[in-house]
Amino acid sequence: MLLSLLNRKEKLKFLDLAMHMVSVDGEPTEIEQRLLNMMLAEVGDGIVSEYHFSLSKDMPETIKFFEESNKTVKNIAYLNLLKVAMSDDFYNTAEHFYLEDIRSRFQISDTKKAQLMRLVFTERDLRERAKRVVTH
Repeated sequence: MLLSLLNRKEKLKFLDLAMHMVSVDGEPTEIEQRLLNMMLAEVGDGIVSEYHFSLSKDMPETIKFFEESNKTVKNIAYLNLLKVAMSDDFYNTAEHFYLEDIRSRFQISDTKKAQLMRLVFTERDLRERAKRVVTH
């Protein structure tokens, strides 16, 4: 969501964060993998062809990159990490601690976190309503 607003380097760095997000609790689930594929489509073919699908060796550097980014970039990255974490209805402790560490490092307030989580839930609700409408 809104990944198209990021520049090339921000997109690549976000993909590093997302790969760590889905692997923090083991192998990515089928739903997490599907969501990653959708995010890859959103960032564009040019980025996909550049990205190496493996965990980056220097996660502290990736975190530092976002710490030094503007507030909008941090919020978009965190929003999409929340989306990944909430995608499979199983929000475990490892994901929680990972997200809280990122939130703290990105200096995202509790209020902003709540707003971003509401966006994720609103999008999920809309998707479910759309499924019901088209199947009935």
